[in-house]
Amino acid sequence: MQKRILGRGLEVSAIGFGAMGMSQSYGPGPDRDANIALLRAAVERGVTFFDTAEVYGPFVNEELVGEALEPVRDQVVIATKFGFAFDADGRQTGLSSRPEHIKQVADASLRRLRTDRIDLFYQHRVNPEVPIEEVAGAVRELIEAGKVKHFGMSEAAAATVRRAHAVQPVTAVQNEYSLWWKRPEAEIIPLCAELGIGLVPYSPLGKGFLTGAISPETAFTPGDIRTTIPRFAEEAREANQELIDLVGEIARRKGVTMAQIALGWLLAQRPWIVPIPGTRRLERLEENIGAASVTLSPEDLAEIDAATARVEIQGARYAEQMERMTNR
Repeated sequence: MQKRILGRGLEVSAIGFGAMGMSQSYGPGPDRDANIALLRAAVERGVTFFDTAEVYGPFVNEELVGEALEPVRDQVVIATKFGFAFDADGRQTGLSSRPEHIKQVADASLRRLRTDRIDLFYQHRVNPEVPIEEVAGAVRELIEAGKVKHFGMSEAAAATVRRAHAVQPVTAVQNEYSLWWKRPEAEIIPLCAELGIGLVPYSPLGKGFLTGAISPETAFTPGDIRTTIPRFAEEAREANQELIDLVGEIARRKGVTMAQIALGWLLAQRPWIVPIPGTRRLERLEENIGAASVTLSPEDLAEIDAATARVEIQGARYAEQMERMTNR
């Protein structure tokens, strides 16, 4: 697996692994042992970058990742996140990025991850009630204490990232970015280029849509987050099928899969972009890893960009309440 550098020296595999879907959002999946086996299979195939968060589950995803990667801890980079509050029963109750809370989360995450350091610690969502300088300062103290190695931010506005970076250098920004969600190109990517920050796209396959495996007739299982997302309403899927048809034709001519085109396109945008597709299946893992070997020429990229520019994507990417927590 090729390697890439995020920020000031965090080396990771060119394709990472987003573990969220193993614990939530996509309905029932494989059991714990199968998920652990898949995470270890990823390591065997060269993946060194794994993404989790306390809120996934909550808590159980960090425990899963910690158990799976404990035997190979020194071979991998683990990213996790803070920024939410929970009640006594573990139910999410809102945002919390007070410095004392951040430090409590770090200690709890270290225990669940079975490790003595968090390689990359993201603020999951910006809490407007806490100055970002205080957040960055709290993470800086964790770095000085050796509990955290690098600071990251997720779905923050460019101006907020800049303010945080002035207090504690930001190694990576995690944002949704894909062939059907290109908002980071307006401000975040230029800022990353200016400040030397890496970009970690989540949902790089459009929550499965860009694989071509979802049609207007697809029936999602109970508990699947896509039942709550306007972009996945039946009429939106029907309208957005045009994008799939265009990308599918390019993939057929290149002799690769649609997922590999989508991931290859991201890798070709900048050398410091590292997508983190998630999966619960070995064949999809191997397909995603294969994208690192896909070569897209300038002509290929121009064709992909021209094709996708012709499609006006229908439907919001999140329900309104979730969208309000981004880009601030």
